Amino acid sequence: PYKMAMRRVILPQAFVRMIPPLGNEFIALIKNSALVSLLTIADLMHEGEKIISVSYRSLEVYLVIAVIYLALTSITTLILRRIEKVLRSEGRV
Repeated sequence: PYKMAMRRVILPQAFVRMIPPLGNEFIALIKNSALVSLLTIADLMHEGEKIISVSYRSLEVYLVIAVIYLALTSITTLILRRIEKVLRSEGRV
């Protein structure tokens, strides 16, 4: 029947196929909007500028900010890869 075919065949395949593009969009959203939880680029840059005004170490501060965003996007990428791997190992491709 149509409902069972949708639930057992079509939707699992569609879900597996949509994970990579959705993951890419999610990572792009993190990078482009700089909105991660309660942490925004404006907050990080403002705090970084306060530290720079006291310590005069702009390179180190900006590198730490960059590492924070690299860590966030890397963790997201790893999580999405594991989800894809689990779904592929279950034979839902």
